[in-house]
Amino acid sequence: MFVDRVTIELFAGKGGDGCLSFRREKYVPRGGPDGGDGGNGGSIHIVAEAGVDSLTALSHRKFWKADRGHHGSGQNRRGKDGQDVTIKVPPGTIIVDAEHDFVMKDLVNDGDSFIAAKGGKGGKGNARFKSSVNQVPREWTPGEDGEARKLNLELKVIADVGLVGKPNAGKSTLLSRVTKATPQIADYPFTTKFPNLGRVVLDWERSFIMADIPGLIEGASEGVGLGHEFLRHIERAGILVHLVEPQPMDGTDPLDNFKAITAELSQYNEQLVQRPQLVAVTKAEIPGAEEVHAQLAALTGENIFLISAVTGQGLNDLSQAIHQALEKAKQS
Repeated sequence: MFVDRVTIELFAGKGGDGCLSFRREKYVPRGGPDGGDGGNGGSIHIVAEAGVDSLTALSHRKFWKADRGHHGSGQNRRGKDGQDVTIKVPPGTIIVDAEHDFVMKDLVNDGDSFIAAKGGKGGKGNARFKSSVNQVPREWTPGEDGEARKLNLELKVIADVGLVGKPNAGKSTLLSRVTKATPQIADYPFTTKFPNLGRVVLDWERSFIMADIPGLIEGASEGVGLGHEFLRHIERAGILVHLVEPQPMDGTDPLDNFKAITAELSQYNEQLVQRPQLVAVTKAEIPGAEEVHAQLAALTGENIFLISAVTGQGLNDLSQAIHQALEKAKQS
């Protein structure tokens, strides 16, 4: 099961209390204060780690609590710190404060980390309060409470290339053909329920990550269907590849579908349509594909690719063009 949004509650550890103690040793009639400090409470860290590709594990555990610090003791012994807790999430996870609805941290890269809830500081033992005018201090302080937070974690898939298009446009099939990914494929709409990622390898030093985004429908930018759930996953993609099916199963016009998806991208986030975009007509092996290819070329004035995941037609040309567009985007 793929999970890309969860709500969790965090409770950092309370600091240990400081100790009230005096030395009691033979032949030392006036032993001074020797109460140690309490240990710090454990903190809760959220760390982005490559290889973690979903928030599924967190959906089964809503509450996270770190250990409290140990109390101080006599002979100036400081209490042991509480053990920290580490929560591993995929790169691309956004940490949002659920109560005030603001972004606390965006963990984009592998190894990025954030202290989501800081443990409480340990209290001071009475040895801390000794002075020339207070040689028998009876003051001590309790440990501070650890932070408690409710967070929303949202995953936005990180990929170089995002495949967009209507349901059943051939996105999953293309991904499975040019990468080692194994998305679910069938001859009915909405086979893909969540993003799939795969690496396209051109040669030993050139490769890129491609994401198959679930099919979009008209009204997706307004939340129709699972519009927002799908659209937010392409916000990080460097370039987009728009796949157009020449003979849609629902009988709609391919050119109208192209215009509708482009409009949905613009309405959701205007920056999406400003990104480099390649357009490809899929299923080149079926009748009518070449005609739709010519119509799209005339409509856009751009170079439109004609590909077939079944025969392999045009796949190498598309992959090379994607890599060139990525290189150009990096230089700009």
